[in-house]
Amino acid sequence: MTIFEALILGLVEGITEYLPVSSTGHLILAQSLLGLDQPPEVKRAVDTLLIVIQGGGILAVLGLYASRVRQMLRGLAGSDAAGRHLLIALLIAFLPAAFFGVLLDSVIESALMHPLPVIIALAIGGVVMIVVGRGPRRKSDDDGPDDVTELSLRAALLIGLIQCLAMIPGTSRSMVTIVGGMLCGLRPVQAAEFSFLLGLPTLGGACVYKLWGNLSGEGPNLFETLGVLPIIIGLVTATVAAGLAIAWLVAYLNRHGLAAFGWYRIGLAIVMFFVILN
Repeated sequence: MTIFEALILGLVEGITEYLPVSSTGHLILAQSLLGLDQPPEVKRAVDTLLIVIQGGGILAVLGLYASRVRQMLRGLAGSDAAGRHLLIALLIAFLPAAFFGVLLDSVIESALMHPLPVIIALAIGGVVMIVVGRGPRRKSDDDGPDDVTELSLRAALLIGLIQCLAMIPGTSRSMVTIVGGMLCGLRPVQAAEFSFLLGLPTLGGACVYKLWGNLSGEGPNLFETLGVLPIIIGLVTATVAAGLAIAWLVAYLNRHGLAAFGWYRIGLAIVMFFVILN
């Protein structure tokens, strides 16, 4: 893998990881456009990188939401009840994806990590966002929690179950968890914050699981196939780009709904259909 290709993948990952447009979908499309989907040993290594590079998004959230992370650590130590409740809610929301992710990983990789399923998921998700996300879901300040630490554990479980839909490449983990949070009464900005924090165990678990499988499997691992330097550059680029994207999204959601992202997804699906499949 060249430095330029690593920069492109890092930028795509960082910009799209927390926007509701599907980072995995964009990365698979970028992989195809860059010609990194062949030969088989390169595709296997890049498929792993597309998951591992999400570590950049994790680092961005840890930096931007350090105060929330510290609050949860205080809760774990027994000195912050709200932080403990948020930590428990995130763990409950994480469990469905942890279970089904391990169960369905090989099926998803073999059947859905291709451009056509991504294009279909982008289009369907776009329609959902236009219908559900035209504006804030709450009519007044009394309609739902005032802070993510007040989200009920039942609502957290529902968001976690909805998150499982994001295992389909092109669906977008951010999209389904933000929409799920809004349906549970959170404002768009609050739903985005819960989605970002939920990404810590979800993306972290996926990165570790995928990397371990690649390093312990047969044949050359991704470092041997792609090179150490391009992978490091991709991760650093993804971290910086993700931090900027999160800051922009929070500011955007303070003023607008999610419908614009739905139209973007549909437009991208149409363009990619003609570019890649024709």
